[in-house]
Amino acid sequence: MPAPTHAPIKLLAIDLDGTLLCSRKTITPLTLAAMRETLARGVHIVLATARPPRSVRSYYDALTLTTPTINYNGALIWNEITRTPILHTPLAAATAARVIVFARGRFPNILVSIEILDQWYTDHYSENPEYTTETARHFLPDFIGPIAEILTAPITKLMFLGDPAWIDTLSTDLPPLFAADISQTRSDPHLLQIMSPHITKARALQHVAATLGIAAQNVLAMGDAPNDIEMMQWAGLAVAPANAWPETQKVAHAIVPSNDHDGVAHALRKFILHC
Repeated sequence: MPAPTHAPIKLLAIDLDGTLLCSRKTITPLTLAAMRETLARGVHIVLATARPPRSVRSYYDALTLTTPTINYNGALIWNEITRTPILHTPLAAATAARVIVFARGRFPNILVSIEILDQWYTDHYSENPEYTTETARHFLPDFIGPIAEILTAPITKLMFLGDPAWIDTLSTDLPPLFAADISQTRSDPHLLQIMSPHITKARALQHVAATLGIAAQNVLAMGDAPNDIEMMQWAGLAVAPANAWPETQKVAHAIVPSNDHDGVAHALRKFILHC
């Protein structure tokens, strides 16, 4: 859709993987320079991601941010300065247990990962690069043991990893059975993320923007995956890189070059820096 005539941008909400980060999982020099200039203009930058805080930290520090981060698709708003939660919306442990029983009943070998705030729990650690998260490439689990020992309190996020066909099936079968008790989203074909009901990046972004006194019309949101759609629909201006999923591109007001071709820098120059 065409870009609207928008109010000045005061807040940039941006996804990491597939958007701010190139395929090497780094911020390119051109994009880093544009991000720093955006900060110098007084624009707030909020990282909005499915990742846990520990997996965001290096980028947060490189950008010298002071704003909260949106983690786990909005299930956690995190104060990285004090490393404490600002707002945590967990999933009931009993619900997570029922979902795991159902998923393992269909696909016994599916991998189960559980995040609680900034810690990772699982009953089976796999180094298979085909079925892992970006965080798991750099951090080891904090606990490996029986699921029953993990699910003694509400959790932040439940993840299933495995064959994309398994994930396709679960993403279709789970909502009719658990619609009132969970929300789910996907950012990779091999990964299904399960959280508390009504969790979205949009909901968390609305909370952060309100605390900063910034209206939706003054927000630019950028993302590439289905878990970014609600955030982009809420913001006054939505931008997607050329590598974004087709359904994400449909809600964008503008499409910029891909994450490997400095799409973020292009967007910031056009809509914020005006250069």
